Amino acid sequence: MIQPLEPHRFPAIRHPKFDVAGRPFIVIWEVTRACDLVCAHCRAEAIPARNPAELTTTEGRTLIDQVAAFGQPWPLLVLTGGDPMKRPDLVELVAYASARHLPVAFSPSATPLLTPSALRELRAAGLKAVSLSVDGASAVVHDAFRGIDGVFARTMALWEAALECGLKVQINTTVARLNLRDLPAIARMLFERGAMTWSTFLLVPVGRGTTLEQISPQECEDVMNFVYDVGLALPTKTTEGHHYKRVVLERTVLKRLGLAPELILGLGATYYGLRAKLGSMPCSELSRRTPMDVNAGRGFVFVSHIGTVHPSGFLTASAGDMRAKTLNDIYRTSALLNDLRDPSLLGGRCGRCEFAPVCGGSRSRAFATTGDPLAEDPLCSYLPHSFPFQAELEQLMAEFPGMSGVKHRNPPGERDPRFQ
Repeated sequence: MIQPLEPHRFPAIRHPKFDVAGRPFIVIWEVTRACDLVCAHCRAEAIPARNPAELTTTEGRTLIDQVAAFGQPWPLLVLTGGDPMKRPDLVELVAYASARHLPVAFSPSATPLLTPSALRELRAAGLKAVSLSVDGASAVVHDAFRGIDGVFARTMALWEAALECGLKVQINTTVARLNLRDLPAIARMLFERGAMTWSTFLLVPVGRGTTLEQISPQECEDVMNFVYDVGLALPTKTTEGHHYKRVVLERTVLKRLGLAPELILGLGATYYGLRAKLGSMPCSELSRRTPMDVNAGRGFVFVSHIGTVHPSGFLTASAGDMRAKTLNDIYRTSALLNDLRDPSLLGGRCGRCEFAPVCGGSRSRAFATTGDPLAEDPLCSYLPHSFPFQAELEQLMAEFPGMSGVKHRNPPGERDPRFQ
């Protein structure tokens, strides 16, 4: 058996200190879909012009009030797009949210509208953090994603400007066939330039992303283990790669048993190729960012530019409309969101998996590929109960409240009939 976790050590997986059925951990607001870039993976299929049906400034304030009404600890509010800089009231919205005590982050597009002076103005209004997309370690790869030359150079300049004005910087990288081999160079660049977190986005085939070639399930497994290794030098996390939490648990068990993951986990050629390209980097357990146990609709909610509410930005099924019902009511009572909080409703391998309570797979990818948000995640290669140290895993999961199969469902009800 493995040794119990020492009191001073970080847990393998973090859990919100509240019931995620009653309040979200993070709220994403797509303030506009307008954007002048033509990114190959854009879930929003953005176009340059703003939609006249976008939430108005007054409605935006109402939405912010509703997010604040969830109470303490305040949900993180992330303003995204499209290109949020297309909204002339952006600074006003940031200042209003900050005055309501909400921590505000910003996920912009690297267009000419986003300047160092704009970042400074947003910082003065109360902005805490910014996430920038870096999908290649060079302009050749990155600008191929963006569809416009010069975006890579602009992103590098904005990164420096954000750090200079005191903003925390997260770097997002969408992982697809196009840039798979560039991941080690991106990781090294992030370490050398300084980033708060590296978030790897596992491509979901929605919007323009349907035209990009995805990596295979085995390659995804290799990437997840590579990201885990990078986490010793640079805080890492994943988006729509929820099985990264499974990898973290597996690797934690193996480390505490003194076993090399290469001997147990069936890692493939992609893992060894990425590791070889990465080379050596300074390692410290203090650098590792513990994953948070949230998923689509379960601690995470997305509000579109026109006010519709979704489990995530990549899951197009609607849970309601904040113009007709408050975000608070939608989050707590939506049949779709409640279904997503109940791991016993998951289908396929996800439904049989011992990691379902903490992982759950990408509900967005399941919906995009099958039309059922509760279907199995097709990008996960794991066979349920195939990890050879089940007793040790059970012991590890029992050390942390919430990781032993607790359902997050409030209030109880039947499955959303739209997806039966």
